[in-house]
Amino acid sequence: MSTSNSNLMFNIIAPIYGLFYNHQKSRFAKVIAGVRSQLDLTAYKTILDVGCGTGALCTVLNAMGLSVTGMDPAEKMLNIAKKKLKGEPVQILQASILDPLPFGDKSFDLSIASYVAHGLQKSDRKRMYIEMSRVTKEYVIIYDYNKNRSWLTSVIEWLERGDYFRFINEAESEMKSCLAEMTECFSSVEVVNVDVRAAWYICTPK
Repeated sequence: MSTSNSNLMFNIIAPIYGLFYNHQKSRFAKVIAGVRSQLDLTAYKTILDVGCGTGALCTVLNAMGLSVTGMDPAEKMLNIAKKKLKGEPVQILQASILDPLPFGDKSFDLSIASYVAHGLQKSDRKRMYIEMSRVTKEYVIIYDYNKNRSWLTSVIEWLERGDYFRFINEAESEMKSCLAEMTECFSSVEVVNVDVRAAWYICTPK
């Protein structure tokens, strides 16, 4: 699916995402608690939420004491996020990870992209890895599907025309082999399964 078509789709379905805001908050909080022994987010100060959608993860991270910046290319997603996050010290901006971000090198301790990667084509995922690595000091977290497929997810992802099927088979290897100007994007990649069909790919930027 092209970037413009993807943005259109997410603008259309934004109200539906908004209905699941509280469920998403609960799920994010549970996953973060479950991986604390591998990566304790409270040990860091700043985080960039790439593809923040309606802001559910942003509010969980803010409640943990992190200084949070959320970004998403879909305007209607961000409109909901701004309403949900009203009064919270979370910076929200409209931006695409496929474009150069308005942040200097190593601006954030952490960055996270939740269920963004599988919807991009492989070349666009590489652009995302490069840019997230550039703006991040400590860890880039790609929170997405692992190799354990379900028939329902397979049908939905086939209809969405993303790159889900290649991503789940190549995720770890493509992160490890990512190069930017002949330099590796990441010095290491650790895969932590956080659910039956989901993982945190914890990447250390170069």
